[in-house]
Amino acid sequence: MADKHIMNMCEGGLFGKIILFALPLCGTFLLQLMFNAADLIVVGRFASHQALAAVGSTGSVLMLMLNLLFGISAGTSVLAANFFGAKDRQNLCKTIHTSMLFSLVSGVVFGVIGFYVARFLLKLMATPDDVLDGATLYMQIIFLGLPFRMTNVFGNSLLRSLGDTKRPLIYLVYAGLANVALNLLMVVKFHKAVEGVAWATVVSELISAVLVWEALAHLDDDIALRFRKLALHGKTMIKLLKIGIPAGIQGSCYSLSNVVIQSTVNSFGSLAMAGNAATVSLEGIIYTGSGSFYHTALSFAGQNYGAKKYDRIVRSVALCLMLSGLITTVLGWTFIFFRQQLLSIYVTDPEVLEYGYERMKVSFVLYAFMGFLDVFSGGLRGVGRSVVNTAITMVCVCGLRLLWIFWILPKHRTFPFLFVSYPLSWGITAAIMGVYFFLVIRKIKAEAAVS
Repeated sequence: MADKHIMNMCEGGLFGKIILFALPLCGTFLLQLMFNAADLIVVGRFASHQALAAVGSTGSVLMLMLNLLFGISAGTSVLAANFFGAKDRQNLCKTIHTSMLFSLVSGVVFGVIGFYVARFLLKLMATPDDVLDGATLYMQIIFLGLPFRMTNVFGNSLLRSLGDTKRPLIYLVYAGLANVALNLLMVVKFHKAVEGVAWATVVSELISAVLVWEALAHLDDDIALRFRKLALHGKTMIKLLKIGIPAGIQGSCYSLSNVVIQSTVNSFGSLAMAGNAATVSLEGIIYTGSGSFYHTALSFAGQNYGAKKYDRIVRSVALCLMLSGLITTVLGWTFIFFRQQLLSIYVTDPEVLEYGYERMKVSFVLYAFMGFLDVFSGGLRGVGRSVVNTAITMVCVCGLRLLWIFWILPKHRTFPFLFVSYPLSWGITAAIMGVYFFLVIRKIKAEAAVS
């Protein structure tokens, strides 16, 4: 491809290319979190802790509904990377147009569903009365902008599969700055706390969606995104769903356990909810070292699987494990050391700060386990192994956390003990998934040798 933004991951030195691919991705995730944190900071500083709790408590239920769609976008990444590595441009073109039409249709359908079930789900999570109305309003507005969000998710997945992580970062800067400006305007100037930050998020998603669509429209002519070519190609859609639905189920397993955990957090009251919301925002920054290398492992494995370069898959995953583990460990321990200063950015109430620290000291120490889990998962997904990957996650992450909450936690019901389930489930799942990854690679090599 002539496009300077596109990266061929099947040739050349791996370490340099992984760094070039992962750094903009880390920056994208970091900026996204910073702009999301701006929602929490603005309402926490200029509104009330109830408003902070309302905005912060919606994340787990939103992800529960949307992870199926996000998983299908992972199918988009895998399929596009495989076709790129195999130099199959006709099917790459079909993947691009099928994916983008699906993003629009699914955004509208799930947006309508989400709008009407938001309050029901929040009640199901035992959201306190002083938070319920604000949280419902926030979720409903976010769901109205879902078509824009899905355009971003699928569009950025396609760009990543082609090795382009720089333009999504640039687009996010534009959209994020608009988000922060609108946050301040709506909350400080017009005193619209929850609804203000929600509408600011929708507008920023719209800006980013337009830019991502434009980038895909300027790819090489034979694969460039064109309205007249939008179609749900049957065989392509089946392949996307075959890879993406298990990925979505896996993400939903995480979200289901997080919803149950959030419900338990809610039972400790709005102060605990606010402290947890601030800590989750900080945890998201650490997760950039995990999530970015998940996508890096997926893209490198996907392209090299299409090109039948299996040794490069193993080397790529090994490098991603090392880098992810290093980044998450350094960030986790640094955040614990500077906990007072970091949590105070969000809120100043001493009780809220204490709740936030109690979660940090449990879940941040061994965050490298989460990074290892994600890298192995990305590598497996890149070579098309999604079903067993999902089954491992369901049993070891979702199952263990639910067991912890309903059986172990009641025997020692404290706020920090609730979160011991996080590093425990990460470590067990990472170990099992790592063994499975190397078994899969050995089987792929054996099958290739026979054929």
